[in-house]
Amino acid sequence: MQAIVITAPGGPEVLEYTAVDEPAAGAGQAVVEIAAAGLNYIDTYHRIAQYPMDFPMTPGLEGSGTIVEIADDVTEFAIGDRVAWTGVLGSYADFVAADVSKLVTVPDGIELETAAAIPLQGLTAHYLVRDTYALTPESKCLIHAGAGGVGLLVIQMAKLIGAEVYTTVSSDEKAELAKSAGADHVIRYDEVNFADAVEEIGGPRPLDVVYDGVGKTTFDDGLRLLRPRGLMALFGAASGPVPPVNLQVLAQNGSLYATRPTLFSYIAKREELVERSRELFEWIGDGRLQVRIGQTWPLEEAADAHRALEARVTTGKTLLIP
Repeated sequence: MQAIVITAPGGPEVLEYTAVDEPAAGAGQAVVEIAAAGLNYIDTYHRIAQYPMDFPMTPGLEGSGTIVEIADDVTEFAIGDRVAWTGVLGSYADFVAADVSKLVTVPDGIELETAAAIPLQGLTAHYLVRDTYALTPESKCLIHAGAGGVGLLVIQMAKLIGAEVYTTVSSDEKAELAKSAGADHVIRYDEVNFADAVEEIGGPRPLDVVYDGVGKTTFDDGLRLLRPRGLMALFGAASGPVPPVNLQVLAQNGSLYATRPTLFSYIAKREELVERSRELFEWIGDGRLQVRIGQTWPLEEAADAHRALEARVTTGKTLLIP
């Protein structure tokens, strides 16, 4: 079979499309023929070893496909089942051996490509608005990168709840996408200071929560938009890691809260993974949640897909197709 292999950390050029041995199902595992793999910023962090990684390795944590082999001890799934997952390293490939504890069933009527676009970004959006800061109809929130995969989903989920949504984007095309998702206030951060623009609309410190997946370039200005006891939810670092923060800044700005959540803390229990996925698929199935697949790339062109993601020219979800 074919897979993307990284032998040493580096730029997109280290993503090599090569032949590897097909996996076999170990205890508690299923082998899945991959229909689509999701591209996520965490893949670029793995590629450059921002997080400790063992090389050589095949990147990719997310995807969907059809089970072609199961271990003898697996009873929850069967050969032929359609499944999706996140947290299964090695998903940039034709096949992957996955622990079945990471798999969820894809309901009938939902295409596998759509299902591949949901596990990491959809579950991230879900825990952000349901748990990290549980939005209500009275809430006012800001989500950065509103035309990205997580951004478009957070906007829609926040509007399902009834919250007021601010978002930032970097082009007219992205502004239209964020508006079509339901954002109340769309700010071109490349043209104005986003914090000044938010306060011009909402008054001083109008926000209950900032959902920030950008990091270094947005964190400080985001803090000054929060009401007393508001929450900064830093869930990513697309512009780079936030430098060390003097916690006294939180006191000076009104006893603020700050958290650095990760998805895997919110789906550590299987029942939590299953329930979050069930609600996501329900919203998709009845049309309340739209999943925008902005672009697809052949798996062998994974390096070009990484370049596009890091240049911030992608919108919605990006998939790699074996």
